[in-house]
Amino acid sequence: MAAAVSALGGLGIPDPDGGGSSGSEDEARPGTAAAAAAQKREERLRKFRELHMKRNEARKLNHQEVVEEDKRLKLPANWEAKKARLEWELKVEEKKKECAARGEDYERVKLLEISAEDAERWERKKKRKNPDLGFSDYAAAQLRQYQRLTRQIKPDLEQYEKLKEQYGEALYPTSDSLLHGTHVPSKEGVDRMVADLEKQIEKREKYSRRRPYNDDADIDYINERNAKFNKKAERFYGKYTAEIKQNLERGTAV
Repeated sequence: MAAAVSALGGLGIPDPDGGGSSGSEDEARPGTAAAAAAQKREERLRKFRELHMKRNEARKLNHQEVVEEDKRLKLPANWEAKKARLEWELKVEEKKKECAARGEDYERVKLLEISAEDAERWERKKKRKNPDLGFSDYAAAQLRQYQRLTRQIKPDLEQYEKLKEQYGEALYPTSDSLLHGTHVPSKEGVDRMVADLEKQIEKREKYSRRRPYNDDADIDYINERNAKFNKKAERFYGKYTAEIKQNLERGTAV
């Protein structure tokens, strides 16, 4: 029987039993391909849904950022500084309440929390009063000069008490008081004023001294402003124009 089956196979005639098994395999292959295609489709749909959710989340976050930025732009320019200042004040108030509840002195507790470097920096800042920020306008310069001069004044308390006993309430003028010609300054006060004015004049002369005038120098300007301009031009371009200038002076310029 086995020999007959092998002979039929050699002639190319299919075996009835073998033909049935290959047919079932052919029927199973389309089902497997459909399942694989459905699985790929489901995977793609899942990725598409994830991308869709991510896009919606990004759109939502962008909208929130736009709203927050619009709120910030509508706030005052110094809102961040004001907010930080208010938060700091709230923290200070809470700290004061905690110290009061514990029966401690807030100023002492605050000083214990300050480092030595911060304390030194604040002391230097306090000493650096009325700093010179450069010239802005004459009013600011005049105010700075006034503040500097008033800080130098040392009040005479003894003279003040004498005047207070002498004039009483009249020492404190009102809108109805007439002070013109009633006050006579002391000789010491006049001397202090004269010494201070002389000191100011001396300092001003050192600060803004005029350059000496040379009578033998060539006059190649029409006014002081033009003279300054010519000096600047000579300083920057003199070495390039020296030969031309000499030829013009000799009359041999081409």
